[in-house]
Amino acid sequence: MIFSSLSRRLFLVVLCCTAFAGCKRSEPPATPKAADAPSAKVAATPAGDWNKLRGRWLRPDGGYILEIRSVADDGRAEAAYFNPDPIHVAWARATHADGKLKLDAELRDVNYPGCLYKLTYVPDRDQLTGTYFQAQMQQTHEIFFVREQQ
Repeated sequence: MIFSSLSRRLFLVVLCCTAFAGCKRSEPPATPKAADAPSAKVAATPAGDWNKLRGRWLRPDGGYILEIRSVADDGRAEAAYFNPDPIHVAWARATHADGKLKLDAELRDVNYPGCLYKLTYVPDRDQLTGTYFQAQMQQTHEIFFVREQQ
């Protein structure tokens, strides 16, 4: 009886370790130094562009809300996420790449161990489109957000 109880505990420990081994934590991309960044790219990133990202965005397939409260000149964004309760946003960053305005955000909370949004702003539709990496399932989904009307 003692051996079977010990075996079950050991099995549970191994199972938990295996389940969480695939979860990755990522850090926000480093902000390029002025010397490292091409001057054309820096000049093509007016701070006013970040305002296009501000607002409450609804993901229609699940009712999730991504709220971009502000974006600093260097691209660091203050963001909140709701499902419908608040989920911790570890970091969010706006960038300008290939002539497109982009936003990446990592969720790090219970049931959200490093889930990652990689989004691009689509001006003609006023939408954020891209991918959502669901860390626990190790799956990436194509998704989009529409701006909530205020």
